[in-house]
Amino acid sequence: MATETAGERTEGARRAAPDLPALATGEGWERFYRWGPYGLLGLAGVLSAATASVFLTPAERYAGGALLVAALALELSWSRYGRRPVSATSCGYYAARTVLGFAMSWLNPFAAIYALIGYFDGARLLPPRWVRPGLFATAVTMAGSQSGGLPPGSATQWGVFGALYLLNAGLGLVFGHLGEKEAEEAAAKAATIAELERTNARLEQALRENAGLHAQLLVQAREAGVADERRRLAAEIHDTLAQGLTGIVTQLQVVRDADDPAVRRAHLDRAQALARHSLGEARRSVHDLAPSALAQDALPAALEKAVAGWGVQAGVRAEFTLTGAAEKLHDEIEASLLRIAQESLANTARHAGASRVGVTLSFMDGEVVLDVRDDGCGFDPAAVPPRTRSGGFGLAGMRARAERLAGRVDVESEPGQGTAVSARVPLVRHD
Repeated sequence: MATETAGERTEGARRAAPDLPALATGEGWERFYRWGPYGLLGLAGVLSAATASVFLTPAERYAGGALLVAALALELSWSRYGRRPVSATSCGYYAARTVLGFAMSWLNPFAAIYALIGYFDGARLLPPRWVRPGLFATAVTMAGSQSGGLPPGSATQWGVFGALYLLNAGLGLVFGHLGEKEAEEAAAKAATIAELERTNARLEQALRENAGLHAQLLVQAREAGVADERRRLAAEIHDTLAQGLTGIVTQLQVVRDADDPAVRRAHLDRAQALARHSLGEARRSVHDLAPSALAQDALPAALEKAVAGWGVQAGVRAEFTLTGAAEKLHDEIEASLLRIAQESLANTARHAGASRVGVTLSFMDGEVVLDVRDDGCGFDPAAVPPRTRSGGFGLAGMRARAERLAGRVDVESEPGQGTAVSARVPLVRHD
């Protein structure tokens, strides 16, 4: 499905909005400003023609007709060449229209209908300081027509004209205020629309950037997954195949040096069992399954069997101790702790020359601790040689396993004082 852009959503929301009355929208006012003068001029022309015999002499009729044609020409010129709000052209248009309306109403009061438009678009066509004078000028035309025509013929008519002028001037101020508010709202709407367009443009740009970033993150995640899988397989191979092959080599060396057929047979059987076990572990590692020792037993029982089997194979006294209330742990936690214990025991067999090894599994509040201690020759942890192709993977592998589980591995050792390996990981129960 194509992604909907912010502009499309904005446009769709606008189309889905309920229709408003014509003059309640900016488009309605635009239509009124465009065609309103023509409508008022037409109405003024019709009423003036109908009452020409009452108010006008033959000469005034010709003059009124000429003024009507001039007003129509003005409107056509404004529609075609003008229509620029608050400019020199708009000021000239407003002044010319006001003068024509005044002159037409001087001949026939009904022609003042044309001047009525000045109440509505004064704030649109004139600068702010000229809006009120323009409205007051329109009020003169409207008051003169309402009082019976200009000029007033008596004191009474002058009084009526003055009262009507005050009324129309007040109405002009009201219309001017409404016009200013409408202009402010129109400007605010225009600014809002412009800001929305800029926001939509920025949003679309951000969406394009996010799409590129998403693709880049997918590539990085894929590469990280490949690297993690390689590390996992390397650790599994070291913890299973390498240790199994080492045990097989040890058993075969005994077979080579032994003269007793029974001893040789026993060590050959052990080598065969180690080979089968290593083969099973290799298959499980490829399929990312739990170690075979955890297939039937929980971690404490699997550790106890692993320690006992290692002690028999290495000829070292090995003891396992469980402290705390044992719980079923998450599969990854159990597998990692078992691998760490196996690697620690393998390191002890290869390097420590120990006579006694103790393995302790402790269930504490919020964490599980595995301790492997021996009374061997010890070493300087700060002087551990870097990993090579032939060895040295064990300590780094143990730490990597613990760190993947938000845990850590600490090593305490001194030359001649034995070694203690402590692995701490969060206690995550099996779901």
